[in-house]
Amino acid sequence: MQSFRTEIENPVVEKDIIELADKIAAFNNLQIDEEKFRSLRLARGVYGQRQEGVQMIRIKLPYGKVKSNQLRRISEVSDEYSRGRLHITTRQDIQIHYVDLNRTPELWAELERDDVTLREACGNVVRNVTASETAGIDVNEPFDVSPYADALYKFFLRNPICQEMGRKFKVSFSSTDEDTGLSYLHDLGFIAKIKDDVRGFKVMVAGGLGSQPRHAEVLYDFLPTDKIIPVMEGVLRIFDRYGERKSRAKARMKFLLKDIGLEAFRDLIAQEQKAIELKTVAIDADAYVASTPVSVDVPQVEIKDQEAFELWKSTNLIPQKQQGYVAIGIKVLLGDFYTDKARLLADLVENYAAGEIRLTLRQNIVIPFVKEDLVPYFYQELEKLGFVEAGYNKAVDITACPGTDTCNLGIASSTGIAEELEKVIAAEYPQYLKNEDLVIKISGCMNACGQHNMANIGFQGMTVRTPDKLIAPALQVLLGGGNLGDGNGVFADKVVKVPSRRGPEALRRILNDFEANANGKQFVDYYKEKGEKYFYNFLNDLQDATNLTQEDFIDWGETEKYVKEIGVGECAGVVIDLIATLFFESEEKIDNAKEALENKVYSGAIYYAYQSIVNSAKASLLAENKKTNTHASIISQFDEFFVKSEKIDLGTSFTDLIYQINKFAPTEEFANKYISDANTFLQKVRAYREAETTIA
Repeated sequence: MQSFRTEIENPVVEKDIIELADKIAAFNNLQIDEEKFRSLRLARGVYGQRQEGVQMIRIKLPYGKVKSNQLRRISEVSDEYSRGRLHITTRQDIQIHYVDLNRTPELWAELERDDVTLREACGNVVRNVTASETAGIDVNEPFDVSPYADALYKFFLRNPICQEMGRKFKVSFSSTDEDTGLSYLHDLGFIAKIKDDVRGFKVMVAGGLGSQPRHAEVLYDFLPTDKIIPVMEGVLRIFDRYGERKSRAKARMKFLLKDIGLEAFRDLIAQEQKAIELKTVAIDADAYVASTPVSVDVPQVEIKDQEAFELWKSTNLIPQKQQGYVAIGIKVLLGDFYTDKARLLADLVENYAAGEIRLTLRQNIVIPFVKEDLVPYFYQELEKLGFVEAGYNKAVDITACPGTDTCNLGIASSTGIAEELEKVIAAEYPQYLKNEDLVIKISGCMNACGQHNMANIGFQGMTVRTPDKLIAPALQVLLGGGNLGDGNGVFADKVVKVPSRRGPEALRRILNDFEANANGKQFVDYYKEKGEKYFYNFLNDLQDATNLTQEDFIDWGETEKYVKEIGVGECAGVVIDLIATLFFESEEKIDNAKEALENKVYSGAIYYAYQSIVNSAKASLLAENKKTNTHASIISQFDEFFVKSEKIDLGTSFTDLIYQINKFAPTEEFANKYISDANTFLQKVRAYREAETTIA
């Protein structure tokens, strides 16, 4: 496992990978507890899988852009460490499955040879920054959002302020008012705007899906581009300090904003700016290295099936603002494809396009910068790969998460029912092959990785219990969701819950009714006009669980009788002293702060010191069986329990000590003082703990 140590040129990346290897060894030797190890590995893209003893690896691909060399590298890694299959996610990542935990540092090192990272692909961090897949080529865009998404991604990668938040944080960029980046369901969503010849963004905040979807609110109608990074830093600092940490169900940004209120939240962002080093961050869009198309001769091509070719062109070609070029949309069933195809695709785009592909939010692939004269050649070559199925981003193109295939949280099969529903549409509703107004999405559980509750027609994996208490796989049918544009959207209503085997019949009834009565209306408008009760009435009989057949107890894509199994996490096997572990981590944070100080990264040094202080306080409170739900509550409780009672003398209140972080600019002088304060505080609380333990 040590061979990667000398092969990585970037010392920061090398340190990251060595740390992962060391932590895996410590975990295997029962030296660190399960929760702490989980947090570290998740922030490095290593995710527990439903199948015991193997991991899912999530590869972080900002705004879905993948160069040819990177696609080849990912393919090599998948072949060597996994099973040669690649899965495109709804956040423009690639996942590979069935990886041995002990080989993950080696895998990561291999990826980094082509500048591909796992860092912060999972965990309570800033997740992959997503963007419209047509960024840079969209005929309607005011400007290319790619440079801004790229700059924001790089600024917050490994940034100390967002490494150990209470929950994950998701960001998107939309190229146009069509809001194809889905800003209204993100923690922060940016929609490109131009005001008085100045580039900027409409900023949406605190949206989310899950079991309690929440529509994002407008944080700013217009924010100049040089303010997006300072504002996001302020938002993250506030989320880190006030966000829930104990209850995962309440730990997302949407719940914090609901509690604080929008105006108070804006005030907190403004107050936080004094502690932020960079008040503006100018992003040089002209310096962004965009892919450029190659110049090649057009090969002679003879299309054998002209009718199929014309149909494919009508559904899979995307207009491009660069004259003489189009983009090609590839429909990837359930986002799954294999490395043999990936390599050939990498060669094709390198030799005949711009040497890149884009992964889409609907688990597909876009090839930008295809010369119009080369379209027949691309069709011929993509046909060899099985990549010319018509219906890109149309109704027949159903989105689904992995569900019970590999996910720990999956309740029912999302991939199985997705395949079946696509068959129903293709065979019985061929007119929907060109319909891009109808969106169908499926999730295997309530967490909405398949984004089912923002779809026109959504399905969520569940279970249904018969009168004699037998359990069968089921689907919650949701209707009426949709993207309305410019940061506006509507979430679907839960209408009925049907046994999974009746999912196709439910879809048939919905589409038949829509065909017969919508009179040209889009589904969102038709559903709103008719209302939930209307749809409930003609679907209600499908809910009846008193007459299930043997087939109803076998989920789609399976052969065995359904058993409800929500996966369990890994087990460390022993109880480890959590208090001692937290104090040890506080020491590590101080070491990190000193290293950042030496490198003159003063804001990072200060934030590491802050993390050490709050971590030490948390350890002290946990030792007294006190709740530690948020950083803010830790701070107030420490004052109440330890300082006011004079159990620990700090010479000041704990509130004043720790909140220096948002009172002073991040200078070298303050960084030195704050690190010293953090170290002194750690020694005091550790001495108190040791004294109490000795007395006990």
